[in-house]
Amino acid sequence: MAVERPPAALVGPTASGKTEAALELSERLRAEIVSVDSMLVYRGMDVGTAKPTPAERTRAPHHLLDVAEPAERFTVARYQALAREALAGIRARRRVALLVGGSGLYFRAVVDDLAFPPEDPALRMALEAEAAAVGPERLYRRLAALDPAAAGRIEVGNVRRVVRALEVAALTGRPFSDFAATWTRHDPSRVRAAGVRIAGEVLAVRIAARVEAMLAAGWLDEVRALVERGFGGWLTSSQAIGYAELARHLDGRLSLEEAVATTVRRTRNLARRQVAWFRRDPRIVWVDVGAGGAVEAIDAFAAILVPEGDRP
Repeated sequence: MAVERPPAALVGPTASGKTEAALELSERLRAEIVSVDSMLVYRGMDVGTAKPTPAERTRAPHHLLDVAEPAERFTVARYQALAREALAGIRARRRVALLVGGSGLYFRAVVDDLAFPPEDPALRMALEAEAAAVGPERLYRRLAALDPAAAGRIEVGNVRRVVRALEVAALTGRPFSDFAATWTRHDPSRVRAAGVRIAGEVLAVRIAARVEAMLAAGWLDEVRALVERGFGGWLTSSQAIGYAELARHLDGRLSLEEAVATTVRRTRNLARRQVAWFRRDPRIVWVDVGAGGAVEAIDAFAAILVPEGDRP
């Protein structure tokens, strides 16, 4: 019986050139691309998320793009289910699955057996109301009594996380900290992963250039159309960097220059967080690239992800 090939993954910070490199790799490796990005799931959010264009999607099958409306609350648990379904189909077609993106949580959700506790919006709202009425310290003390391990990792004033931990404990009868047990395990048999390593000053130039290119490609018009549909009140999609800033520009609260500067700054901060997340994963083999981005290192990535003798 043939050994099941683990998925390959190309990860790294935003604007490091993963999309272009992934297209080259998909053609070389006969791979299908599975997006590992928390914002590419939304339909109608194309320019500002640097979503692969229709022309680019003709070069390789793409999965986990445009699977939700921006007004929907899209969870990582839902992503996990859809991604695993996509991987099963790719395996059945005897193709290589190439995970591509910078969302570390989504990456772990696909390749590792992470469990995501259930949710209850009504219970959460009740706990949030209680926190507002009696103060976050009292809820925190309750959590500390129920689950000292979770409380030790949460700041007293972080109401959102305290409420979530209490919500999970009430719904499952298990401490919230139990669900974190698998997070420290990184099974090397579950993925072959390569990371794009690029100097911070070089990435900063690429980020600024990409924001300007997005604006030239019609990003402001895209945001205007979303605002007309209700953007701003949407729970998860409205977190996308740049969309909120441009929406504030459209309603007169920011100049375009301020919106662009804030978008660039937030994107650079995001890139730093992405790198910090992925550096904790010992399975990732890092490859240095220069101003040209990840496409400069196609040969190195291909050798890491799917050795020559293991290619379909």
